[in-house]
Amino acid sequence: MELMLFLSYLIMPTMFIIIITYGFLQKVNIFDAFIEGAFSGAKTVFSIFPTFLGLMLAVTLLSSSGTLEIISKLLKPLCNLVGLPSETIPLIFMRLVSSSASTSLLLDIFKNYGPDSFVGKFVSIMMSCTETVFYTMSVYFISVKITKTKYTLAGALIANLAGVIASLYITRFLF
Repeated sequence: MELMLFLSYLIMPTMFIIIITYGFLQKVNIFDAFIEGAFSGAKTVFSIFPTFLGLMLAVTLLSSSGTLEIISKLLKPLCNLVGLPSETIPLIFMRLVSSSASTSLLLDIFKNYGPDSFVGKFVSIMMSCTETVFYTMSVYFISVKITKTKYTLAGALIANLAGVIASLYITRFLF
């Protein structure tokens, strides 16, 4: 264990030394390359900022307006029919938008039901089987200027649904 800890401390300085040495050997002006990369990164941040701001606004509106609770109440009969814990519906929908907001909902579920309960185990597996589709698509696609996302969005939503269903069956099968 101590060896792994020691190696983990050495990873970043070693990578830094390797990159600097490689740049010197290739006769690259390292400082200018760094400044150019930082400028390019700043341009990317400024180009995706409006999308990021819109996503954060959507998360705030969904969580504070009670929309997730209304959706949960409407879908509760369907959830009972398929055996999906209805208290996980807000997490399932929030997971599509924001990882940090869904982690907050996950912690609330752990606090209310416990991480070792069926619900806790289900949401733990589900968080590993699903993705923040809207965040990922908006931030990454905008940064590389991809505009035609119709089929990507449909595929990602189907994959997330498959992840939720698989999580439910895995949790039932294993626990």
